[in-house]
Amino acid sequence: MFRKHPKGLIGAALSNMGERFGFYIMMAILTLFISSKFGLDEKTTGYIYSAFYALIYVLALVGGLIADKTRNYKGTILAGILVMALGYLIIAVPTPTPVPHPALYLSLTCFGLLVIAFGNGLFKGNLQALVGQMYDKPGYAGYRDTGFQIFYMFINIGGFFAPFIAVGLRNWWLSLHHFDYNAALPELCHQYLKEGNAMDATHLANLESYMHNALLAGADTATDLATLCTQYLDVFNRGFQCAFMAAIGAMFISLFIYMFNKKKFPNPAQKNEAGAHRPDKQEIQMSLTEIKQRIWALFAVFGIVIFFWFSFHQNGYSLTYFARDYINLDIIDIDLGFTHLKGAELFQSVNPFFVVFLTPIIMWIFGALRKRGKEPSTPRKIGIGMGIAALGYAFLLACSVALPGKEALAGMSSEALNAMRLTPLVLVGMYFILTVAELFISPLGLSFVSKVAPPHLQGLMQGCWLAATAIGNLLLFIGGILYTSVPLWACWLVFAAACSLSMLVMLLMVKWLEQVAK
Repeated sequence: MFRKHPKGLIGAALSNMGERFGFYIMMAILTLFISSKFGLDEKTTGYIYSAFYALIYVLALVGGLIADKTRNYKGTILAGILVMALGYLIIAVPTPTPVPHPALYLSLTCFGLLVIAFGNGLFKGNLQALVGQMYDKPGYAGYRDTGFQIFYMFINIGGFFAPFIAVGLRNWWLSLHHFDYNAALPELCHQYLKEGNAMDATHLANLESYMHNALLAGADTATDLATLCTQYLDVFNRGFQCAFMAAIGAMFISLFIYMFNKKKFPNPAQKNEAGAHRPDKQEIQMSLTEIKQRIWALFAVFGIVIFFWFSFHQNGYSLTYFARDYINLDIIDIDLGFTHLKGAELFQSVNPFFVVFLTPIIMWIFGALRKRGKEPSTPRKIGIGMGIAALGYAFLLACSVALPGKEALAGMSSEALNAMRLTPLVLVGMYFILTVAELFISPLGLSFVSKVAPPHLQGLMQGCWLAATAIGNLLLFIGGILYTSVPLWACWLVFAAACSLSMLVMLLMVKWLEQVAK
């Protein structure tokens, strides 16, 4: 797999895999953690989630500027790993639930997320820029797309295992304190602590039923319901914070791999010193008009992928709530003896699994088409990917037509809720389609940026790619508003339409983008 690629690729891929392992431990549980920790509804949680996810990519632009200015890509990446570890530590420190001072503790959590986002900005785009620079060397340029696909596959190996660690630690902590996992309990517990026995009769009956089923041997069954709710929330969220501790360990794995392979990575600073009195050969041949044309082409692609990320990153937000509320999670209860692997968060592993599984297949298909001279151009692949993403949401729309909206769930009995829940295969199928779309867009988009960006703006343009992703992520909260306010089928229709329109616009620009990329 690595035979025809630069020696530094495997080191960069493994380092990124370790960092993504820690990141996806956090992302698998973040929205549910914020909701259960602070008793926030889906909409309010969505504002925090959207802002955080957007900052990750906005600050990647800042990280790209820092690296381009200092020409110290390696040092900037190293600083990013350490800053991210500090951010995970801030949110991993155990605190009581229900929180005694909600504004203070929520601000502390948000500050920790800000630190993580800044560290990610220093790390993510600049490591991608280093990978792109590896393929600037003679003999490697023809393998650039394949190299980024391999790099992207390793990211998702870390992403596949992360949700299992997060869920396993949370559920192990619950069982250690004589509780079992129930996705509906945190919301009901917060409601009961606010309203007491005045809460809706159906909600109260569901709370008592779920709490009875969640009590394991050794639990104090004589304890009143309010105390049980307090205990459950506290244990539930400390289990999440155990998972954040695991993310810190993943960062140190990434740090070790990065330091071990650091000498294999290209050094733009040395290149800059060597050419201090003469411009880069590519820059001599590139006119100002060509540079402007390249930048306009990149920004056109950035505008298109905004709508993909707006739709795709619902996997950690509205699609996670959908898994919690509408999927039969009992089917995927895996007993490991010391813990149970059960929870809506487990679906976060489906996408990275398919990335790892499908990447070699798609690489083989593209390779076979290349030999016949029929391989689609990178811009055309991105357009096709947008169409595939639209099909994914059309599939989920069809599966959701008969389901009640989120507001209607509150008045349903536990028996009625269990009867209407869908098989997990629905979300597995949805993530399969979205993953195929992702493989047509994300790694190839990175390749397109590294290929088209002017040599002296590599870090900045990679940062702009991530900034475009930030804009899409800033719109994620719309998914929560739709999820809680309109019929489910209408919610998914919005995302299907956004991806379809983006596909049409991209295909209309293909010939121009292909010409620029030459």
